[in-house]
Amino acid sequence: MEASSNEMKSVAPVCHGCGERDRQIAELRAQVARLEARLVKLEAMARGVKRQAAPFSKGPPKSNPKPPGRKSGEDYGTHHRRAVPSRIDQVLEAPLPQRCPYCSGEVLQTDVAQQYQTEIPRVVICRQFNVHVGQCRCCHRRVQGRHPLQTSDALGAAASQIGPDAQALAVQLNKEAGLSHGKVSRFFQAAFNLELSRSAACRVMLRAALRCAPAYQAIIRHVRQSPLIVPDETGWRIGGLLAWLHVAVGADATAYLVHRCRGYEAAVELIGADYEGFMTHDGWSPYMQFILAVHQTCLGHLLRRAHELEESAAGYGGHFPRQVKAILKEALAVRDRRDAGKLTAAQAVEQAKALSGRMLDLVIPPRVNADNERFAKHLYKLQDSLFTFLAFDGVDATNHKAEQAIRPATANRKVWGGNRTDVGANAQSILMSVLRTTTQRGIETIEFISSTLKARFGRQPRIVPDTC
Repeated sequence: MEASSNEMKSVAPVCHGCGERDRQIAELRAQVARLEARLVKLEAMARGVKRQAAPFSKGPPKSNPKPPGRKSGEDYGTHHRRAVPSRIDQVLEAPLPQRCPYCSGEVLQTDVAQQYQTEIPRVVICRQFNVHVGQCRCCHRRVQGRHPLQTSDALGAAASQIGPDAQALAVQLNKEAGLSHGKVSRFFQAAFNLELSRSAACRVMLRAALRCAPAYQAIIRHVRQSPLIVPDETGWRIGGLLAWLHVAVGADATAYLVHRCRGYEAAVELIGADYEGFMTHDGWSPYMQFILAVHQTCLGHLLRRAHELEESAAGYGGHFPRQVKAILKEALAVRDRRDAGKLTAAQAVEQAKALSGRMLDLVIPPRVNADNERFAKHLYKLQDSLFTFLAFDGVDATNHKAEQAIRPATANRKVWGGNRTDVGANAQSILMSVLRTTTQRGIETIEFISSTLKARFGRQPRIVPDTC
């Protein structure tokens, strides 16, 4: 009797509700496991994007990598060889040894060949200026002479100074090459046996910025008058506190501004509220407040965002970002065909209208995916600034120029973290603008800064045309 009751218990039917509950629990557990695995993968991708470049950041090296450099063959090209110097300053003889170094036999001269070497001078020039001091017979004021190589009229305790070329080199090493004041000091000691303390290097920057201030104001005016600018901004530090470095790249001039604020006010201080030209930017909302400007949103930022959404989306969620990418890439292809002469300007404008209509039809319907819906709303707000570069020739489709201009500043920020004071931040803005603009215009940077330091106030060499 007891055995039969146990059999009945073993074959008793399972409750339908309990079975459905167990099935749902199993499905939910499997879904949680899939989502956790996906979350781990996305977190690893996010860390990989945010992580700074480091050796083997993409994984360990290959066991048998291909040899570096170009491969031999018909497509290799011509080997680069250093040209013979156009000017020979010193001729030295390399005579034959009296005996053969291999067998100690007598050596007979058969030819004289030439080898060339270009070297840098490491001899410091110490100058003494005999400054003639006098008095005006009329107003009885003190008057003193000034040599063209002098950078200052200071005498007495401040009579011993660093030359203009050395100061200009220090500025370029700090603001362009990213060397800290301590490294600048060590460089001068090692290369030229010239003593330059860190405090002296800092004062050189401030003095050069003061003398280059008129050129900086001319650069800002020139950028504001440029028919096309590309602005951008990045994080900065002033005294350890958060600040921002703003940049505006014009056709042939670049202006920087280190500011404690990031919003519209800082952008206005650099660009001017009445700017009426074309402005290519990353879609940051304060730039859209320049109501007189004609805007172009950076397609590179939109393509990257669409790519990230496509990578992280599951199932049908990746269809929308793929469609956005297709339209944007088609717009870039239209630009390339127009620039190659395969399309007329009128045809490019018609293509822009068609692409704008397709994008509008794509972003208006609501979406279940929250990220896609957010991206669609963003694209809807930017409808009027997506394809400006197709309607107007010469307008950049991306803000690549601004990102390239910011890159040296980000390298400096990683080395010495920013500026300690507002005065240093102002000097940073001035000197970076001068260095970048001279490079754009093909002007020798050290020579320009040296000439500026040697000139009296009001007689500095011009970095932009007189009309600015």
